[in-house]
Amino acid sequence: MKNLKALKAVAINTITDEAIAITNLTKSVDADFINCISLILYSKGRVVVTGIGKSAIIGQKIVATFNSTGTPASFLHAADAIHGDLGTIQKEDIVICISNSGETPEIKILVPLLKRFGSSLIAMVGNKNSFLARHADFIINTTVAKEACPNNLAPTTSTTAQMVMGDALAVCLLEARGFTPNDFAKLHPGGAIGKQLYLKVSDLYTVNPAPMVNHDDDIKRVIIEISSKRLGATAVLKGKTLIGIITDGDLRRMLERNSNINELVAADIMSKNPRTITPDTLVVNAMSIMREFNITQLLVTEKNSYKGVIHLHDILREGIL
Repeated sequence: MKNLKALKAVAINTITDEAIAITNLTKSVDADFINCISLILYSKGRVVVTGIGKSAIIGQKIVATFNSTGTPASFLHAADAIHGDLGTIQKEDIVICISNSGETPEIKILVPLLKRFGSSLIAMVGNKNSFLARHADFIINTTVAKEACPNNLAPTTSTTAQMVMGDALAVCLLEARGFTPNDFAKLHPGGAIGKQLYLKVSDLYTVNPAPMVNHDDDIKRVIIEISSKRLGATAVLKGKTLIGIITDGDLRRMLERNSNINELVAADIMSKNPRTITPDTLVVNAMSIMREFNITQLLVTEKNSYKGVIHLHDILREGIL
């Protein structure tokens, strides 16, 4: 076994080899690549991605990326296709067949069948002279000089190239469709990504009490309000107008500065011009404001009317960080 220092060099060489291979892929963004985008963009069918071995795994990832960015796609394993599942492919579908060599037995069986169906065939292939490349309508070239594996055997650089070209296709299609963050949110309603795109302040603050004191309330009343509502702060109102905020930190600073607090009222210790946010603001933007000003709560207002408080803990509970 090599020592750790030598293994570090192996890791660096692997990353370097793959980075160089990816950079060289810019030459593969050619007329065929652009034609593939046009073909998929105006197709009335789905994109069906197929492959075998490691290429099949890459194909599943490409399908997931397509579906999440507005291009309907499905995955069909090449071995399953030639053993009964070929019926899932319709004439108007576009098939992307992924194979580094373009010469595997399953691919050689599958390709003539696809051509017989009348489906358009895109070859994502590392050998432009292969059986697959010769029979495809378009070629996405993923040729690499060598694998990162020291024996030049294990699919490493070649599968990275396939994934990168799949991403390039997906992003081009995303741009061509005018796919927006709102579209992305519709397809990602679950998880932190989706919540960042659709969750609003109004979805969170309404479950909290709305702590508030009058500007002339005494300190005991302020402490009780902050403690009972458990949000670490209270709004200070004058009539119906929001004029300030008192936080736990304001109370501590008050005790440090004053030996006699009996004559103090809320207006004496509040922070004026508190940070506020509207109910229709995205929660991820509320989080950004909290980070920028190093605070843990924002007062929610609408048309100059105080509504409540959104707290950092509300956001963390939703998994947005």
